[in-house]
Amino acid sequence: MGFVALSLDFSAVVIGSLGGSLFAVDRKLDLIGAMALALLCGLGGGLLRDMIMQVGDVYILRTSYAIPASAITAAIVFFLSAPFQRHPHLIEWIDIFSVALYVAAGAGKAIAYGLAPWTVILLGMLTGVGGGMLRDVFLGDVPRIFQKSNFYAVCAILGSIAYLAASSLGLTGFLPALICTIVTIGSRRLSLRYDIKSPSQSDVHNALRERRGK
Repeated sequence: MGFVALSLDFSAVVIGSLGGSLFAVDRKLDLIGAMALALLCGLGGGLLRDMIMQVGDVYILRTSYAIPASAITAAIVFFLSAPFQRHPHLIEWIDIFSVALYVAAGAGKAIAYGLAPWTVILLGMLTGVGGGMLRDVFLGDVPRIFQKSNFYAVCAILGSIAYLAASSLGLTGFLPALICTIVTIGSRRLSLRYDIKSPSQSDVHNALRERRGK
Protein backbone atom coordinates (compact mmCIF):
# COMPACT_ATOMS: atom_id res chain seq x y z
CA MET A 1 0.00 0.00 0.00
CA GLY A 2 1.24 3.50 -0.83
CA PHE A 3 1.63 6.46 1.49
CA VAL A 4 -1.76 7.95 0.57
CA ALA A 5 -3.60 4.67 1.21
CA LEU A 6 -1.82 4.11 4.52
CA SER A 7 -2.54 7.67 5.62
CA LEU A 8 -6.22 7.32 4.74
CA ASP A 9 -6.52 4.03 6.59
CA PHE A 10 -4.81 5.32 9.72
CA SER A 11 -6.81 8.56 9.73
CA ALA A 12 -10.03 6.56 9.32
CA VAL A 13 -9.02 4.28 12.22
CA VAL A 14 -8.43 7.20 14.60
CA ILE A 15 -11.52 9.20 13.59
CA GLY A 16 -13.72 6.09 13.54
CA SER A 17 -12.43 5.04 16.97
CA LEU A 18 -13.11 8.53 18.29
CA GLY A 19 -16.68 8.35 17.05
CA GLY A 20 -17.21 4.86 18.44
CA SER A 21 -15.91 5.75 21.90
CA LEU A 22 -18.00 8.95 21.99
CA PHE A 23 -21.03 6.84 21.11
CA ALA A 24 -20.15 4.51 24.01
CA VAL A 25 -19.89 7.43 26.42
CA ASP A 26 -23.25 8.72 25.19
CA ARG A 27 -24.77 5.26 25.85
CA LYS A 28 -23.06 5.21 29.28
CA LEU A 29 -21.06 2.04 28.60
CA ASP A 30 -18.01 1.03 30.63
CA LEU A 31 -14.37 1.18 29.51
CA ILE A 32 -14.54 -2.23 27.85
CA GLY A 33 -17.65 -1.12 25.99
CA ALA A 34 -15.91 2.06 24.87
CA MET A 35 -12.93 0.11 23.58
CA ALA A 36 -15.15 -2.45 21.86
CA LEU A 37 -17.12 0.23 20.01
CA ALA A 38 -13.91 2.08 19.15
CA LEU A 39 -12.46 -1.09 17.62
CA LEU A 40 -15.68 -1.84 15.72
CA CYS A 41 -16.05 1.68 14.33
CA GLY A 42 -12.35 2.29 13.81
CA LEU A 43 -11.38 -1.05 12.30
CA GLY A 44 -14.63 -2.64 11.11
CA GLY A 45 -14.94 -0.90 7.75
CA GLY A 46 -11.39 -1.70 6.68
CA LEU A 47 -11.67 -5.29 7.89
CA LEU A 48 -14.87 -5.85 5.87
CA ARG A 49 -13.20 -4.35 2.81
CA ASP A 50 -10.12 -6.55 3.06
CA MET A 51 -12.16 -9.69 3.75
CA ILE A 52 -14.40 -9.07 0.72
CA MET A 53 -11.55 -8.16 -1.65
CA GLN A 54 -9.27 -11.07 -0.64
CA VAL A 55 -6.35 -9.41 -2.36
CA GLY A 56 -3.32 -7.73 -0.88
CA ASP A 57 -3.14 -7.75 2.91
CA VAL A 58 -5.47 -7.20 5.86
CA TYR A 59 -4.55 -3.72 7.04
CA ILE A 60 -5.27 -4.13 10.76
CA LEU A 61 -3.27 -7.37 10.94
CA ARG A 62 -0.27 -6.15 8.98
CA THR A 63 0.22 -2.84 10.81
CA SER A 64 1.41 -2.75 14.39
CA TYR A 65 -0.24 0.54 15.32
CA ALA A 66 -3.89 0.34 14.18
CA ILE A 67 -5.27 -1.65 17.13
CA PRO A 68 -3.23 0.23 19.80
CA ALA A 69 -4.24 3.58 18.25
CA SER A 70 -7.90 2.58 18.45
CA ALA A 71 -7.61 1.40 22.07
CA ILE A 72 -5.67 4.51 23.16
CA THR A 73 -8.25 6.77 21.50
CA ALA A 74 -11.03 4.99 23.39
CA ALA A 75 -9.21 5.33 26.72
CA ILE A 76 -8.58 9.06 26.19
CA VAL A 77 -12.21 9.75 25.34
CA PHE A 78 -13.49 7.58 28.21
CA PHE A 79 -11.42 9.29 30.91
CA LEU A 80 -11.47 12.78 29.40
CA SER A 81 -14.97 12.89 27.94
CA ALA A 82 -16.05 16.26 29.40
CA PRO A 83 -14.58 18.47 26.62
CA PHE A 84 -16.23 16.28 23.96
CA GLN A 85 -19.64 16.31 25.66
CA ARG A 86 -19.81 20.10 25.48
CA HIS A 87 -20.55 19.83 21.77
CA PRO A 88 -23.86 17.98 21.21
CA HIS A 89 -23.40 17.57 17.45
CA LEU A 90 -19.80 16.35 17.64
CA ILE A 91 -20.69 12.66 17.30
CA GLU A 92 -22.65 13.36 14.10
CA TRP A 93 -19.77 15.31 12.55
CA ILE A 94 -17.13 12.76 13.52
CA ASP A 95 -19.32 9.89 12.32
CA ILE A 96 -19.80 11.28 8.81
CA PHE A 97 -16.13 12.34 8.61
CA SER A 98 -15.16 8.76 9.46
CA VAL A 99 -17.56 7.48 6.78
CA ALA A 100 -15.99 9.82 4.21
CA LEU A 101 -12.44 8.72 5.04
CA TYR A 102 -13.33 5.05 4.85
CA VAL A 103 -15.23 5.53 1.59
CA ALA A 104 -12.05 7.01 0.12
CA ALA A 105 -9.92 4.20 1.60
CA GLY A 106 -12.25 1.52 0.22
CA ALA A 107 -12.67 3.01 -3.24
CA GLY A 108 -8.97 3.79 -3.46
CA LYS A 109 -7.88 0.23 -2.72
CA ALA A 110 -10.44 -1.18 -5.16
CA ILE A 111 -9.11 1.11 -7.91
CA ALA A 112 -5.50 0.23 -7.05
CA TYR A 113 -6.27 -3.44 -7.69
CA GLY A 114 -8.04 -2.69 -10.98
CA LEU A 115 -11.54 -3.73 -9.95
CA ALA A 116 -14.58 -2.84 -12.05
CA PRO A 117 -16.27 0.57 -11.53
CA TRP A 118 -19.42 -0.88 -9.93
CA THR A 119 -17.23 -2.91 -7.57
CA VAL A 120 -15.31 0.25 -6.64
CA ILE A 121 -18.56 2.01 -5.74
CA LEU A 122 -19.85 -0.97 -3.75
CA LEU A 123 -16.61 -1.44 -1.82
CA GLY A 124 -16.35 2.27 -1.11
CA MET A 125 -19.88 2.30 0.31
CA LEU A 126 -19.44 -0.90 2.36
CA THR A 127 -16.12 0.28 3.77
CA GLY A 128 -17.66 3.62 4.70
CA VAL A 129 -20.72 2.31 6.54
CA GLY A 130 -19.28 -1.03 7.72
CA GLY A 131 -18.02 0.15 11.10
CA GLY A 132 -21.29 1.89 11.97
CA MET A 133 -23.28 -1.13 10.83
CA LEU A 134 -21.26 -3.45 13.10
CA ARG A 135 -21.67 -0.99 15.99
CA ASP A 136 -25.46 -1.00 15.64
CA VAL A 137 -25.61 -4.80 15.37
CA PHE A 138 -23.52 -5.29 18.52
CA LEU A 139 -25.74 -2.80 20.40
CA GLY A 140 -28.88 -4.62 19.30
CA ASP A 141 -30.12 -1.76 17.08
CA VAL A 142 -31.39 -1.92 13.52
CA PRO A 143 -28.41 -0.75 11.45
CA ARG A 144 -28.73 2.87 10.47
CA ILE A 145 -28.31 2.12 6.78
CA PHE A 146 -31.53 0.06 6.82
CA GLN A 147 -33.68 2.74 8.44
CA LYS A 148 -35.54 5.66 6.92
CA SER A 149 -33.18 8.51 7.62
CA ASN A 150 -31.27 11.40 6.18
CA PHE A 151 -28.68 10.29 3.64
CA TYR A 152 -26.12 7.93 5.14
CA ALA A 153 -25.48 5.02 2.81
CA VAL A 154 -26.52 7.30 -0.07
CA CYS A 155 -23.82 9.83 0.76
CA ALA A 156 -21.28 6.98 0.92
CA ILE A 157 -22.35 5.91 -2.58
CA LEU A 158 -22.04 9.49 -3.85
CA GLY A 159 -18.59 9.76 -2.29
CA SER A 160 -17.50 6.53 -3.98
CA ILE A 161 -18.73 7.83 -7.33
CA ALA A 162 -16.85 11.09 -6.75
CA TYR A 163 -13.63 9.22 -5.97
CA LEU A 164 -14.04 7.04 -9.05
CA ALA A 165 -14.76 10.06 -11.26
CA ALA A 166 -11.75 11.99 -9.91
CA SER A 167 -9.45 9.02 -10.51
CA SER A 168 -10.88 8.51 -14.01
CA LEU A 169 -10.01 12.14 -14.79
CA GLY A 170 -6.37 11.43 -13.92
CA LEU A 171 -6.27 13.06 -10.48
CA THR A 172 -3.83 11.38 -8.11
CA GLY A 173 -2.49 11.65 -4.57
CA PHE A 174 -4.84 13.09 -1.98
CA LEU A 175 -7.05 14.91 -4.52
CA PRO A 176 -9.53 12.06 -5.17
CA ALA A 177 -9.81 11.46 -1.42
CA LEU A 178 -10.37 15.18 -0.79
CA ILE A 179 -13.11 15.35 -3.42
CA CYS A 180 -14.68 12.17 -2.04
CA THR A 181 -14.66 13.63 1.49
CA ILE A 182 -16.25 16.90 0.39
CA VAL A 183 -19.01 15.12 -1.56
CA THR A 184 -19.73 12.62 1.23
CA ILE A 185 -19.90 15.19 4.02
CA GLY A 186 -21.60 17.80 1.82
CA SER A 187 -24.41 15.47 0.73
CA ARG A 188 -24.97 14.36 4.33
CA ARG A 189 -25.15 17.94 5.60
CA LEU A 190 -27.51 18.95 2.78
CA SER A 191 -29.82 16.05 3.60
CA LEU A 192 -29.91 17.19 7.23
CA ARG A 193 -30.30 20.85 6.35
CA TYR A 194 -33.28 20.27 4.04
CA ASP A 195 -34.54 17.13 5.82
CA ILE A 196 -34.14 14.92 2.73
CA LYS A 197 -34.74 11.30 3.69
CA SER A 198 -34.56 7.99 1.90
CA PRO A 199 -38.16 6.79 1.39
CA SER A 200 -39.62 3.78 3.20
CA GLN A 201 -42.00 1.30 1.62
CA SER A 202 -44.96 3.02 3.31
CA ASP A 203 -43.91 6.34 1.75
CA VAL A 204 -43.92 4.76 -1.71
CA HIS A 205 -47.33 3.15 -1.14
CA ASN A 206 -48.82 6.40 0.17
CA ALA A 207 -47.50 8.30 -2.83
CA LEU A 208 -49.03 5.73 -5.20
CA ARG A 209 -52.37 5.93 -3.41
CA GLU A 210 -52.37 9.71 -3.68
CA ARG A 211 -51.64 9.52 -7.42
CA ARG A 212 -54.44 7.01 -7.95
CA GLY A 213 -56.84 9.18 -5.97
CA LYS A 214 -56.26 12.20 -8.19
